[in-house]
Amino acid sequence: MKRFEFQLRISAERYLDYYRGTVRQVVVRCPDGVSIQFPASLLQPFVTSEGIHGSFVLTCDDHNKGADLRRSPVRN
Repeated sequence: MKRFEFQLRISAERYLDYYRGTVRQVVVRCPDGVSIQFPASLLQPFVTSEGIHGSFVLTCDDHNKGADLRRSPVRN
């Protein structure tokens, strides 16, 4: 199982491109320098009126299939 941690800051206005389907993939760079790409549809549960902001974890199998996106717990 592969695990990728990253931060996202997408404004509500910018997210409209993903919502409308004009942009279908999200590309992010993890703190360790690895770039990953995943379907924008995985972001839908995290959209607020302000967009999408926070720390996230993407997991997938060793063949980069079966992606699961979750919000990271807030650390104190």
